[in-house]
Amino acid sequence: MTDHQTDKQTCGTNVHEHRPHAPMVEEVSDFEALEVAVRELCLEKGIFTAEDFRAFAEFAEKIGPTPASHLVAKCWLDDDFKAFALESPMEACKTVGVDWMQPTGFGTPSDFTALHILENTPKIHHVIVCTLCSCYPRPLLGNSPEWYRTPNYRRRLVRYPRDVLAEFGTHLGADVEIRVEDSNQKHRFMVLPVRPEGTEGWNEDQLAEIVTRDCMIGVALPKPGVNENITASRVLKARRGARHE
Repeated sequence: MTDHQTDKQTCGTNVHEHRPHAPMVEEVSDFEALEVAVRELCLEKGIFTAEDFRAFAEFAEKIGPTPASHLVAKCWLDDDFKAFALESPMEACKTVGVDWMQPTGFGTPSDFTALHILENTPKIHHVIVCTLCSCYPRPLLGNSPEWYRTPNYRRRLVRYPRDVLAEFGTHLGADVEIRVEDSNQKHRFMVLPVRPEGTEGWNEDQLAEIVTRDCMIGVALPKPGVNENITASRVLKARRGARHE
């Protein structure tokens, strides 16, 4: 398993200082600049409206459940299967129709590297990031959300994990250790969240409905009645609020 960075290691002590953070300069790649140029041209030509684009972007952010949500549900329902999934995650993926070593339609050949499933507990919470670029377990989770690829998320999560999680509405107790797992060229991670209370007697399909992409990244906790991912606009709003505190 690759090294992970914990909340304790990041801060240096158990006392985490909640202080305002200076605005970070957002880096824009060539592809992002091209996307903006093409989008603006389409708007100018009337191919679609700004509202059309916003609505579709938010729709895409909420798509689910993914095959991985059923993998999590199976782990919640069967301790033996959970042990199998933690020991042999790539083999366990086949039970939900994902052959990690073959193209699935969700990713590209560069995705097919070692997969690790990280089990959360009441005292340990994992969250994933790629500090160098945007490595992500696409065969399982589909395309990464926009905010996952931003320098803001990639830089701040390893330094201020509690603050960043709070911007997603995830508030963890001081007794919970946060482990930030850094994806790279050879390793991809997926979080196995803790099964929430109030789901006793639920079947696999019911459980899978509340296992969102964000839960498997680690920025959210599964909750009965919540089956949508956070939208990019909400993250941006929270980020702006944090900058002006």
